[in-house]
Amino acid sequence: MKSMIVIPARLASSRLSQKLLLQAGGKSVLQHTYEAAMRCSVSEEVIVAVDDPRLAAEVDSFGGQARLTSVECQSGTDRIAEVALLHEDIDIFINVQGDEPEIDPKTIDAVAQLLMQHPEADIATAACPIRDRERVEDPNCVKAVLGDDQRAITFSRAAVPHPRDGLTDALLNAEPANYWQHIGLYAYRRDFLLWFAMQPPGRLEQIEKLEQLRAIEAGKTIVVTPVESSAPGIDTLEDFREFTARIESV
Repeated sequence: MKSMIVIPARLASSRLSQKLLLQAGGKSVLQHTYEAAMRCSVSEEVIVAVDDPRLAAEVDSFGGQARLTSVECQSGTDRIAEVALLHEDIDIFINVQGDEPEIDPKTIDAVAQLLMQHPEADIATAACPIRDRERVEDPNCVKAVLGDDQRAITFSRAAVPHPRDGLTDALLNAEPANYWQHIGLYAYRRDFLLWFAMQPPGRLEQIEKLEQLRAIEAGKTIVVTPVESSAPGIDTLEDFREFTARIESV
């Protein structure tokens, strides 16, 4: 099966202005993410789906391939769907977020390979175990509830599964893990991606503000590969400063 990595890149950011253009270690955040994506083995083709000529110019400056997409796109998935419309020869599109410069290429490979191994699935994604109470209870940490055969039952910002008798150390330290942090990395089949981008937001999606619930509510199948840890993304100035410190200390 033929796959392509697409990095959706939006210039505006509510919490950190133009964060993808910020420089750390002599490279932009976007370039760091692009280079991490290029190190995976599942696909040699990486396109950055941008919404602004300034991002396209940045991609050109480091020798990447940019595609200007509509400013009307409501999400990164919509940007990827625009790219998918032009590539009928691609079976699987992999969504790597532009603000994750430390994404592990092995995680990208694992997600894409999982979708290839599960012909019944529409989407593949990743999750890592949660072992501390604060993260379980943090609504900014999205939880994945997993069933058999690596299938996702649901996703939520709440502490799910909800511990009726209280969250104990035994529940937190169980093997296999009871609590999983969702990692926002996706692989989609092309037909599903085009269908998804045409659907209105789902009822559950609008309540939780989680796009993947649109697929769950429609009865689509999402499979999840477990990984050991999640790479930190860049949402705030503090995130960027910590990333810069790590890069410049190497």
